[in-house]
Amino acid sequence: MSQSRREIITWVGSNIVPHEGDLRSRLRRMAVPEDEISDIVQDAYVKIAKLDSVTHIRNGRSYFFTTARTMLLDRIRRERIVRIDSMTEIEALRLADDDPGPERRVSARLELERVRRLIDGLPERCREIFELRRVEGVSQREIAARLGLPEHIVEAQAARGLKLILKALAREARSDEDAPGKNGERASDRHGI
Repeated sequence: MSQSRREIITWVGSNIVPHEGDLRSRLRRMAVPEDEISDIVQDAYVKIAKLDSVTHIRNGRSYFFTTARTMLLDRIRRERIVRIDSMTEIEALRLADDDPGPERRVSARLELERVRRLIDGLPERCREIFELRRVEGVSQREIAARLGLPEHIVEAQAARGLKLILKALAREARSDEDAPGKNGERASDRHGI
């Protein structure tokens, strides 16, 4: 669905323009000549302005940096001589992307499921207290009042839950290290452990 020019300009003004200074600073640190910086920034604005819609863009800063990176790469490709430091420095623009990417999102989701599974495996009262204290951030005093327990029991159960989870994580890490890799050797052997 296409957006009006006014909507796109308003969006660019609030989601792209505030990051221009950061982009210019990044390009300066990459030793891009000042006149080229202005051209790259202008080219990025033009490319974004030509879009029919900006509804697909989740992170304006990231999109702006990525677009500028593409403009810089296009400039380098057009030149006959490529400075070796240019190629290395171009990767610095990639670091500006705040989006964790699909691999990191999947990894974080799997880690969260793993921790959730470990919490669910705690003894019932320990799990209840741990969730209230560590997940929901309820104070010890309030948990004690809700459950009709002395505060020292709440504190002990929260600590016990944390210890049990940390031990389980350590056990899983050890079993991962001892599991054979692609070529049959264990991680501990590969790392000289």
